[in-house]
Amino acid sequence: MDIIEQISHYREVNEKLKWEGTFSEYLELIKEHPHVAQTAHARVYNMIKDAGIKEDGKKSYQFFEEGIFGLEDSLERLIEEYFHSAAKRLDVKKRILLLMGPVSGGKSTIVSMLKRGLEEYSRTDNGAVYAIKGCPMHEDPLHLIPFHLREQFFESYGIKVEGALSPLNRLRVEQEYDGRIEDVIVERIFFSEDNRIGIGTFSPSDPKSQDIADLTGSIDFSTIAEFGSESDPRAYRFDGELNKANRGLMEFQEMLKCDEKFLWHLLSLTQEGNFKAGRFALISADELIIAHTNEAEYRSFIANNKNEALHSRMIVMPVPYNLKVSAEEKIYEKMIKQSDIASVHIAPHALRIAAMFSVLTRLKESKKHKVDVMKKLKLYDGQSIEGFHQQDVVELKREFADEGMSGIDPRYVINRISSAIIRNNLTSIHALDILRSLKDGLNQHASIKEEDKEDYLQFITLARKEYDDLAKREVQKAFVYSYEESAKTLLNNYLDNVEAYCNKNKLHDPLTGEELHPDEKLMRSIEEQIGVSENAKKAFREEILIRISAFARKGKRFEYESHERLKEAIQKKLFADLKDVVKITTSSATPDESQLKRINEVIARLVDEHGYTSRSANDLLKYVGSLLNR
Repeated sequence: MDIIEQISHYREVNEKLKWEGTFSEYLELIKEHPHVAQTAHARVYNMIKDAGIKEDGKKSYQFFEEGIFGLEDSLERLIEEYFHSAAKRLDVKKRILLLMGPVSGGKSTIVSMLKRGLEEYSRTDNGAVYAIKGCPMHEDPLHLIPFHLREQFFESYGIKVEGALSPLNRLRVEQEYDGRIEDVIVERIFFSEDNRIGIGTFSPSDPKSQDIADLTGSIDFSTIAEFGSESDPRAYRFDGELNKANRGLMEFQEMLKCDEKFLWHLLSLTQEGNFKAGRFALISADELIIAHTNEAEYRSFIANNKNEALHSRMIVMPVPYNLKVSAEEKIYEKMIKQSDIASVHIAPHALRIAAMFSVLTRLKESKKHKVDVMKKLKLYDGQSIEGFHQQDVVELKREFADEGMSGIDPRYVINRISSAIIRNNLTSIHALDILRSLKDGLNQHASIKEEDKEDYLQFITLARKEYDDLAKREVQKAFVYSYEESAKTLLNNYLDNVEAYCNKNKLHDPLTGEELHPDEKLMRSIEEQIGVSENAKKAFREEILIRISAFARKGKRFEYESHERLKEAIQKKLFADLKDVVKITTSSATPDESQLKRINEVIARLVDEHGYTSRSANDLLKYVGSLLNR
């Protein structure tokens, strides 16, 4: 369909979703579909749950998987400790949700995804929302049920009714429906921030000029003459953010910067589910209040004793920076896709190296465990490190509760990538371009403290070393024809010898049938690549056999990728055997015909199989040649 047909189709779907009927008909509807009467908090939780939850040792929420990366622990705590509990009407439902963390850490993205999600969810059967027609607050129709009948209603329908009918709808029932609540018209509504239905946003401005009416609505002075009193609900505009966000979600941006008079309105709303507006009785509202702030402002806020009452009505959820390199890469990819530099070619591993630098600035060096920051970075990213297990990762994370609350933010990295591209008029960019730009930007970034710059420069050096290893392996793969086959052949040869060694057997030559002793020279040439000592070789080989047996019990085949350290050893062995060839070929100023042919073949393989352009492949070869000649 073209765009006009899609718009027409969307309009038709909207028409089919509309529903209107009397309160009596609405009661029949909720008898058949009780979930329609869910609270705002339950609606948010069910929206997340309905999107899907994967459990693979740790919960993964599909609702957030396209926009939030590397914050699985924070999201699980947020959803289970707050949304799930609030959906069950536990006491956390009566708390403001405050997301607290560093800039560009994902707080606003979480809120934005919840808003957009609610807009879409209200258009589904499970997320359908109904309200009294003509009510500016989109009031819950169940508020029409008198208090003395609500216990009986619960027994019949199994639905709890909270909140009182608003002053405006109380007047309308009497005047428009002659007190017959069963005739009150109910309609289906669709959440929309743009239309101010079920989603509101409040942002603080100058305390001297900002009016409380922005939150709670205001008197419509043009109607006082008509209705005769400021206390007549028809003379009041129920158009504040708290009014319009009823039934859904209100985002309180930079809440702790707000003047106190605005914050006190939240005390009654969170605890009792109502707020004061104009000259009326308390007005009921069912909405999730979600705010966000940074750590410095939060510490300042709780240090003020005057804020104690409000602080006790908050659930504070830390949202630190992501600490996984692979997830940080996804953040950059997302940000680049949203920018005008999406057409620029970014060489393989460039974003990974930038991500390594960022994550290194956020990690804290362990005092309890003998692990440096680079090993810690790899462990957090799910890589295997000799001598460490998954339980060690859990212990490392427990050591610093505030790890990830400081460091370089993703926006800085994207800004430096953009700067490198624009300043040098580049059509493609590689890891060294990015590292150079990151280094140059340290003196230009006002928020980077002088005492941190030395550490950050060291992290750039560490990231550069990792890139050197990656670059050499990449060229190695391209130089070795049918690399995977070569690696598998070498692996199988090694495993045959290890099995014979551990079982004290001999090998048989496939051609002559001659019995041969295990090839100790071959095994050691591979094991030495990863620092396995003579004393440790027996334990390492037995570990490999145990891993093979474990795979066999599960009906799986032990492959080249099955053991991270052995894979690394195979790669290094292949590269060591080929090193002199690569060195001569890449460093020759005037390559002969055979060398030139091989270079062209390698470049073609880097372009076709590894995602490089001709320029970035050439740069890679020159760089690796310079590394090998050092």
